[in-house]
Amino acid sequence: MLSLGSKPVWRKLYGPNLIDVPVKSYIQLLRDEILNPFYIFQIVSIILWLCEEYYSYASCILVISTFSIGISLYQTRKQAATLRNMVKMSVCVRICRAPGGDCFIVPKDGMLVPCDAVLLTGECLVNESMLTGESVPLTKTPLPKGAQAAGAIYSPEEHKRHTLFCGTQVLQARSYTGAEVLAVVAQTGFCTVKGDLVSSMLFPKPVHFKFYKDAGKFVAFLAILAVLGTAYSIAILIKNKVPLGQIITRALDIVTVVVPPALPAAMTVGTIYAQRRLKRHGIFCISPPRINLSGKVHLVCFDKTGTLTEDGLDVWGVLPKEKNNFLPLVYEPDRLAAGPLLSCLATCHSVSLLGDQPVGDPVDLKMLESTGWTQEAIEGPEGEAGVVELFGTRALALLKPPERPQEPHTTAQTGAPRAILRRFSFSSSLRRMSVLVKAPGDGLAEAYMKGAPEMVASLCKRESVPADFSQRLHRFTSDGFRVLGLAHKTVASARTFEDAQEVTRESVECEMAFLGLLVMKNVLKPETAPVVHLLRNAEIRTVMVTGDNMLTAVNVAKSSRMVEAKEQVAFVSATPPGHGKPAALRFIPSEHPPELPEASYQLESGVPKQSRCHLALNGKSFAVVCEHFPELLPKILVRATIFARMLPDQKTLLIQKLQGLSYCVAMCGDGANDCGALKAADVGISLSEAEASVASPFTSRLANIECVPVIMREGRCSLVTSFGVFKYMALYSLVQFVSVLLLYTINTNLGDLQFLFFDLIITTTVAALMGKTAPAKHLGPQRPQGALLSVVVLGSLLLQTTLIIAVQVISYFITISQAWFIPLNSTVTAPHNLPNYENTVLFCISGFQYLTLAVAMSKGHPFRKPLYTNVVFLVALIALFGLMVWLTLYPLSFMKSWLQLKGIGDLDFKVILLGVATLHFFFAFVLETGLDHGLLSSLRALRRKKSAKKLFKRLEKELSLQQPAWPPFNETLLANNKISMASR
Repeated sequence: MLSLGSKPVWRKLYGPNLIDVPVKSYIQLLRDEILNPFYIFQIVSIILWLCEEYYSYASCILVISTFSIGISLYQTRKQAATLRNMVKMSVCVRICRAPGGDCFIVPKDGMLVPCDAVLLTGECLVNESMLTGESVPLTKTPLPKGAQAAGAIYSPEEHKRHTLFCGTQVLQARSYTGAEVLAVVAQTGFCTVKGDLVSSMLFPKPVHFKFYKDAGKFVAFLAILAVLGTAYSIAILIKNKVPLGQIITRALDIVTVVVPPALPAAMTVGTIYAQRRLKRHGIFCISPPRINLSGKVHLVCFDKTGTLTEDGLDVWGVLPKEKNNFLPLVYEPDRLAAGPLLSCLATCHSVSLLGDQPVGDPVDLKMLESTGWTQEAIEGPEGEAGVVELFGTRALALLKPPERPQEPHTTAQTGAPRAILRRFSFSSSLRRMSVLVKAPGDGLAEAYMKGAPEMVASLCKRESVPADFSQRLHRFTSDGFRVLGLAHKTVASARTFEDAQEVTRESVECEMAFLGLLVMKNVLKPETAPVVHLLRNAEIRTVMVTGDNMLTAVNVAKSSRMVEAKEQVAFVSATPPGHGKPAALRFIPSEHPPELPEASYQLESGVPKQSRCHLALNGKSFAVVCEHFPELLPKILVRATIFARMLPDQKTLLIQKLQGLSYCVAMCGDGANDCGALKAADVGISLSEAEASVASPFTSRLANIECVPVIMREGRCSLVTSFGVFKYMALYSLVQFVSVLLLYTINTNLGDLQFLFFDLIITTTVAALMGKTAPAKHLGPQRPQGALLSVVVLGSLLLQTTLIIAVQVISYFITISQAWFIPLNSTVTAPHNLPNYENTVLFCISGFQYLTLAVAMSKGHPFRKPLYTNVVFLVALIALFGLMVWLTLYPLSFMKSWLQLKGIGDLDFKVILLGVATLHFFFAFVLETGLDHGLLSSLRALRRKKSAKKLFKRLEKELSLQQPAWPPFNETLLANNKISMASR
């Protein structure tokens, strides 16, 4: 026991078991918000406007900013409080303090786990959906001890089947030694898996997207432009003999005009609308910046089981073995004769009882159901006494055969019940599980094993494996069936429950006798093939990453149209160095599948795309290529379509390697073994019933891959909207910049309420509604641009700015050429020289320019629906255009007074102004369309001739031109001289 004096030391060393999400007070939040550069800029701007006597404008912006800050503070604090309440938990536990650490007792009726803990005794049924999104309860077994754990070091990942993770729900616990179910604390607070997830939510991984970087650079460019404008305004104002105080305020005012303070908020509008539309599709996003990123996806990795195919499998049949040959397939396992094969099917699983309901892996449930056997609860002392009387020992679980009379025309027998003494849980790295089972009486225990056929066969006596094992396995997996190998042996050292706990896994899973194959049908989801075909038509690569057999994966790839019928397939085989031989790599066409020993049971195959060969490799080959053939890995990844027998860590590594080739990678999986890959991907999509999963940025309630193109269409729409809003806000600033400088030149300016009209009535309305346009229904091969600092974007801004200047200057000169024009009194400055003709004309023309640019920047095809489908935006534009026409032709007296407009009685002149505005609308629209279709197409054609920036595109071009064609079939590439041989 820990002494009372040592407790403070331990508490100081490890800290409290607390995942504390800080919730700041409103005073702290206000301080942080006001110190934000955006609000500092706003405060300085408001002070400046007050000095210039823009009282109405300054007051309105102050009210809006205050309201915005209030909403922001409320939302920030509410989100922090919600997260704290979600994370916070208080659990009462019974603790046993020991020198090795704190242990706590897991109640039989379950509990919410308060920390990461390692199970020492008993078994627990745990729901980990909070962490993984996987709703199937998992059985946790005690950590191996004694000789079984010799030399082993605890690892949360390697020993996750023995670890209770913080925040998960223990549904029930059961002790088999008569004592309590004990777990020892491994990690507490933010060091737990849950704490790590909370940390990732509080401090998310930054989104490295060129669009956001370029936006900052462009704002810096606008700041430089503001400096130049300030210098020009100072020179003009000095020339006009304006007082020093006005020179300073007006010069600084240029900065507030050129750098739009609302730009960051406006750029998020498209993302907010996209997030709402996704929610209506049952898709939830916890990382909004990823929406824009999903518009640039080049490649999508799919998990197979539960993602491309149905989660549950149907038992197709059992292939028994007699002597050294396979017997005919038995389609109804419950018709098998009593014996090791039937016992293996009935007992080798991780099914547990939650009340009277069997729960566990869908494969295990289907397998048990096919036998007709049932698992019964061992309840209370009486139940345990009955088991001891029947089997001579205690047991984990009791399996009973179906009660039915012997049929006259069958040899099947119901058999005797079986007791499970020990389970060795399934491991992704081992690819198998096993159990120790005892029949009634005083006999020895039997070990039963099931797992990947090639792995099971490698652990069996060679003489027990039928000679045509590889051919039979190849036939079933090629037809898309999921196949499990079955084996057994007698364990002489285990007669009782206590004996079974001392037996090591290594001693059980060796020298076994092969029993046969369990064949299960893996049904493709009906939505899979159309979606994969749609993605391929959109020139988005589709890749399968699965832990299943290679040939099964190839069949699913062909069925899902990831590999078309006429496309070539090749098998890749990489072997590690050994026995003095270097690592070797071969590319073998699938028409002649090799028959290797253990490695051949999981052949790698490839499929082409557009007359190219698509490669596929398993986890072992992937590891060999990564370690011994790093210079060939990029070429293989560019051509690979199928990755089979991949461990969870290998899936994550694959995502990272693909990102290293400049791919923008999406990963779609069920959230169980794919958590690492989902987090590593640029766009992670978890198929889960949960509303939002911390396992990935996107969570879809629909358990099929139809959500993938929906997210991509929304991503493209959001990205184009962000570009449009950014360009509009930049051009809005430039329109006002040109107007102000032009008016400064003649010693006047825009009026207080004129600024307010432009900023609040026109620009705010446009920026808020422009992003409401929905995405196009078609997902095409063309992708939106991701870089703001590109020839097309900068060219558009430059030409549109030139057009803006030309229109305003022409309007000014048309005005001063009129017979009724009266020049300004040069001794009076703004706002005291308002209203005047120059100000009124530029107000009307610039008002039309704001609306014209809103239409020109609201692009539809090919990524968004046409503008007219955004009804609210269309109505707002029509209303604003109508208002500007009214203000130009027949402004009412109160309007002229309010906006300080000069009355112009010449109707012909007003019509000319409308004509100039119409010409600007026409040329701006034609210019933007021409840039999009003409210049963009020319640049794309030119880019094809030049070397591509993205590494995977350069590799694709290199491989398409390489002679002879790559990969070299049926040649062995050795690690020690692979460079010279690969360059052939």
